[in-house]
Amino acid sequence: MPLVPPPFDPELAACLESLGEAAAPGFRLEDLAAARRGTCAGSPDLTLGGAFAVAEHAVPGPPGAPGVPLLVCRPVDTAAPLPVLYHVHGGGMMAGTDRAGVDVPLDWARELGAVVVSVDYRLAPEHPHPAPVEDVYAGLLWAAGRAAGIGGDPARIVVTGASAGGGLAAAAALLARDRQGPPLLGQLLMSPMLDDRNDTVSSHQMTGTGLWDRTANETAWTALLGAGRGGPDVSAYAAPARAAELSGLPPAYLDVGSAETFRDETVAYASRLWQAGGAAELHVWPGAFHGFDTLAPEAALSRAARSARLGWLRRLWAR
Repeated sequence: MPLVPPPFDPELAACLESLGEAAAPGFRLEDLAAARRGTCAGSPDLTLGGAFAVAEHAVPGPPGAPGVPLLVCRPVDTAAPLPVLYHVHGGGMMAGTDRAGVDVPLDWARELGAVVVSVDYRLAPEHPHPAPVEDVYAGLLWAAGRAAGIGGDPARIVVTGASAGGGLAAAAALLARDRQGPPLLGQLLMSPMLDDRNDTVSSHQMTGTGLWDRTANETAWTALLGAGRGGPDVSAYAAPARAAELSGLPPAYLDVGSAETFRDETVAYASRLWQAGGAAELHVWPGAFHGFDTLAPEAALSRAARSARLGWLRRLWAR
């Protein structure tokens, strides 16, 4: 009997319908060039009308690898030291730059007073695992080591990202734990891409529907891992769902839509964090598709999601 996907929220369903072919769920490597052009389109005002001073840095990369570009956005009228949001962009680990999606942490930073550091990591398939996550970690080491110089507080760093960025942020938290790296205060993971096996109920339910379906997910993981995707030897630093042990990690916020591919792997990751004695807050937004809050920002669910994320950060930084 075929699996029936959960219904979309009516507001969000109307958004998907209005997008037409632009919301087609499948993704193949042949589509990558167009996707990369799309993620580079436009140039957002990273200063938010003068509220932030923006600087670009090229910092030391992993051993034997090129330097890693970082974008640093620092509030101009807020006294240091400030919390640091270390942002990892999405794009299936195949597309995007340090400017993609950075408007989200910038909004939090304007509201709460924080420095935003966004990393521009190497992309698959040209640069398969471990290049993306090692770049992300190299940037994190620089941000923690230079926090005072950019107006930040090294004791209040939160790693964050959406989709592939959420998975890479989770992997960076695992690396920081296992390598005795920077002590992170938290990890904020939005619809994170965590499991290369691509075999959950939700991944099957959403085949051919929504914005990122099982076929697109297989394309992305294969770009990152090649023939090893789904096999027994995949590293937890590539796919955090593979981690045997989730104790000793910073408090986590995870959210995901009920009508998207990443639902079950996100719920399972939160459950395993609790089982390991960790702190995690989980939101499953009913009827939400992947990236709903970006495509339908005025929808009631999108507003609720933004409020919940901001509330978690506010409580975390108030401790």
